Amino acid sequence: MSEHEFDIAIVGAGLIGLAVAREVLSRWPDRRLVVLEKEPEIAAHQSGHNSGVIHTGIYYAPGSLKARACVAGGQALIRYCEERDIPYVLCGKVIVATDESELPRLEELHRRGSANGVPGLEVIAPERLREIEPHCAGIRALYSPRTGIIDFTRVAHAYAADVRASGGEIRTSHTVRGITRTGQRVVLHTGQGDVLARFLITCAGLHSDRLAALTNAPRDPRIVPFRGDYYALRSDRVHLCRALIYPVPDPAFPFLGVHFTRRLDGTVWLGPNAVLAFAREGYRRLDVNPGDLADTLGYRGFQLLAGRFLWTGLAEMYRDFNKRAFLKALQRYVPELRLDDLVDGPSGVRAQALNSDGSLVDDFVIHGDGLDRPGGGNVMHVRNAPSPAATSSLAIASAIADEAEQRYGLGAIGIRG
Repeated sequence: MSEHEFDIAIVGAGLIGLAVAREVLSRWPDRRLVVLEKEPEIAAHQSGHNSGVIHTGIYYAPGSLKARACVAGGQALIRYCEERDIPYVLCGKVIVATDESELPRLEELHRRGSANGVPGLEVIAPERLREIEPHCAGIRALYSPRTGIIDFTRVAHAYAADVRASGGEIRTSHTVRGITRTGQRVVLHTGQGDVLARFLITCAGLHSDRLAALTNAPRDPRIVPFRGDYYALRSDRVHLCRALIYPVPDPAFPFLGVHFTRRLDGTVWLGPNAVLAFAREGYRRLDVNPGDLADTLGYRGFQLLAGRFLWTGLAEMYRDFNKRAFLKALQRYVPELRLDDLVDGPSGVRAQALNSDGSLVDDFVIHGDGLDRPGGGNVMHVRNAPSPAATSSLAIASAIADEAEQRYGLGAIGIRG
């Protein structure tokens, strides 16, 4: 077998791609495996631009893959970090109701979290809320003591080290531009030459639909990028937030809403908002990729979504350009905040999967398709892996390896034919 031939190829060196690679090699250590990444570094996009929260599984519908993967994945992640001496803190989180209309939704979150097995979850009164977060205002809150914070970029590098230690390769600056078949093998055409593999798994995040389309898989669900901008608390005001302060999700908008996130380095992030990004990798307000933008605006699913949430979306965009409006949203939870407490922070872009009817794809989507012609059946795509995918990465990797083995006999790849 040449240096360009492998048993298994994985596209995408984010948390999911790397976790899948280490899981596959732990089960079948004699397989030749390569991870292809288009950027010069691993974890360059969603994996390296998230808030760094270890979620516990409060929000997700009981029984959904998201719920199961978050609970199991969070526990597995904590064990992994302890084995690898990766720092994390279980600082806890409060989800805060500020008016009576939010109380039924808070109770529903309590029901969901309890059904999902979230440890230590409790509804608390204002007095207890003040003990946990002295500067936070609210009439009731849901307290999750086992929610944590971590540096997921460091986790990604640990996964990568495991892959390499198990004999796998990680090839950065390898953009996959085309995918074809020759006999029983999939051919990945990259700017650095062709790579051949008996089995392919794509974990391409912001470009997952495009990678799937290269194998003649259906284009839907499509990825629509949403940018989230953060402010940070001025260093002498970080005492205003001890840990994590979250809102009760608003059913009128498909995203979570601005919140307070303490980081391992002691800084506190405020946000994010959620506005349409004009490029799939558009981390700044004025970043525009005409092709990406045309894809989004021309997609019927986005047009329907935009019509449904027009006024809410316009309010988000207004807040994106108006610091005082952003501050007002934050002051619902911490009234002491002042305008000069907010300094410019980072941003991220979320890969939101969207159906053609304008509905958001809420759960993880993992399936095999494309190139599944006679003699095929050796391609799998991770089509949607939104938050809490970072928390869930080890559990998602296990689920992908299970499905690949059950549906395609992945464990036999490389030793037959």
